[in-house]
This record gives sequence, C-alpha cells and structure tokens, in this order.
Amino acid sequence: MTPSVRASIVGGGGYVGGELIRLLVQHPHVTLHQVTSTSGAGRFLHTVHPNLRGVTDLQFTAPDAVDPVDVLLLARPHGEAARHIEHWAGRAERLIDTSADFRLRRADVYEDWYGEPHRAPEWLERFVYGLPERHRDALGGARYVSGVGCNAAVTILALAPLVDAGLLERVAADVKVGSSEGGSAPSAASHHPERSGAVRTFRPTGHRHQAEIRQALGNGFDLSFSVTGVELVRGALVTAQCVLSERMSERDLWRLYRDAHGAEPFVRLVAAKSGIHRYPEPKVLAGSNWCDVGFAVDERAADGRVVVVAALDNLMKGAAGSAVQCLNLMCGFPETAGLTFPGLHPV
Repeated sequence: MTPSVRASIVGGGGYVGGELIRLLVQHPHVTLHQVTSTSGAGRFLHTVHPNLRGVTDLQFTAPDAVDPVDVLLLARPHGEAARHIEHWAGRAERLIDTSADFRLRRADVYEDWYGEPHRAPEWLERFVYGLPERHRDALGGARYVSGVGCNAAVTILALAPLVDAGLLERVAADVKVGSSEGGSAPSAASHHPERSGAVRTFRPTGHRHQAEIRQALGNGFDLSFSVTGVELVRGALVTAQCVLSERMSERDLWRLYRDAHGAEPFVRLVAAKSGIHRYPEPKVLAGSNWCDVGFAVDERAADGRVVVVAALDNLMKGAAGSAVQCLNLMCGFPETAGLTFPGLHPV
C-alpha cells in the first residue's frame, strides 16, 4: 500500500492556491491538513473557491498557526517566500514554493531580472526547478522545489527537443495568456471594461520568464520573447518561429519530438492534418495538467524554419499542476497521482 503524507498550503486564497486545494483534497496519497489565508481565517474554503462547496469542510487558518507537516506548499506573492524561508522550512520536511523566489539558481541573475537583491541568496542552490520534464531525477527525494513560470514552462517544453538536438539557431516566441495569469487581486489592467476583448501586448521585450528559459535551455540560440494578453481566463499558448541549423521534414520533426516527449506523462503531440483542433489550443486544456505541443514546417522559407506551437493551462501545468507533479516525485508516489483529469470539451 502506498503511504500517504500530510500537506498544508500557505496562501490558499489566490487562484494558484485554489487549484492546489482542488488537487490535494482529491489526491489519493495526500491528506490536506491546513490552508492559510491572512484575510479569510476562520471562513470555509468554499467562500473563496465556490467550486469546492461540498468537497471539503476545511476552514482557512491564520498563517501564524501552521502546524508541522510532511509537505508545505507556498502560494504567496513573489517575495514573500524568500522573506520567511527559514520559518517555513522549519515547518515541513519538504517544501514547494510556487512563486518566482527560488526559480533561478544565481542571485546576480535574479537581481538583473527582478530589479532588487534576492532576500535569501544562500537558499537558491538548495531548490530544484520544478519542471519534471527537465529535472525528474533531481526531483526524486528533493527537499526544496521551486515553482515554474507558466510562460517559461510552455516555451521550454516547446523548444527543448530542438535545443537538445543542437538544431535551434534563433527563435521569436510570442506567448498569448489569459487574465488569471495576473492573479486574483484586482487592478486597473484587470478591470472588466479594460480587460474584456483585449489583445494587449504588455511585454514585447524583457519578460522575466526569459531568465527561466535561458536557465533551462542555455544560451546557444538567439531568443526574442514577447507576451500578449488575450480574451481568455485560463491558458497560455506560445507560437515560436524557429530557424534551425538544417532543414527538417515533417517526418523528421515527428521523430525528434516523439523521441523527446513520447514517454512524458503530461506532454502530448498535436499536429493533425484536418479538423478544427489541428494544433494545441488552451481552451481544451482548462483544468488539466497536459501541455500540448505541435509544429509545422515552413516549406516556403529560404532557411530551415519551423513553427512550434504549445499550450497549457497556466494555473495547472503552469503552476499548481506542476507543483503536485513535483510533490509526487519528491514523495515517491506515481507521478500522475491526482492529476489525471483530462480537461473539458466544450467549455
């Protein structure tokens, strides 16, 4: 019989926290012990996450009342985990932080991209970057694991086979993202009259997730990277215009991507000849932990050009889903435990 662990969530009032709750209350090997909220202490979880009504009778706990547990998952705003890392590490044998605080390995790189010194630089090397497709071996038995940036994760999974094969020379990648990427706190940009119907490029250059992409894939290719907000709630889709060092046929690409991703439990190849869902589409991935990856050869281009398209749910494979996938690896559970929901169609 597979053993179980007791887990708690710090910061359960946001969208990522809500997804962590949804996944862990149904996880076959996890007992969800506590969920904290600074403003919601004493209230039932379903008052903030109405989809959980009748699913759990847990109430939010104050952050200063967290009991020791086997696994602690942090879903606090960026900067909070690093500020209190010594305290949280003392509450659990294993810790997963979904913020950006421990994704980068070097303090100087963090300061360059985030504009301020890291608050706990001595901890950076202790964390494993939480993308199983790149760090599965290191995640097995790890004590400290970082989250992933959703825009970074979808781009890394799209480009990794080309980079690992030494084929990628340069790429221009644009990620289309949904409004939930901005978090649950309202802002001028998320005000309904401003956000509804928008196709808003808010980071044509300089997006912080580039640092994660470089860390995961190296510097052996030229990268242009932009992010555009579109009329979605959930989802991230990258369209990557790739110039390769040699021309490749569609058959070559299928072979390359099958070899790279074919055994991955949460990566699917989607490049069909007909139908309306010929390439990856975030809409059909809502609530699932899948990343769909597809590609097309530009036969008219003079250089070796292919277009790679990949999609995921930014709150799942781009955040909470990857965190639970890492939890499974850390604790020796089946990697897919609690993550087999296939998504909905239509939505």
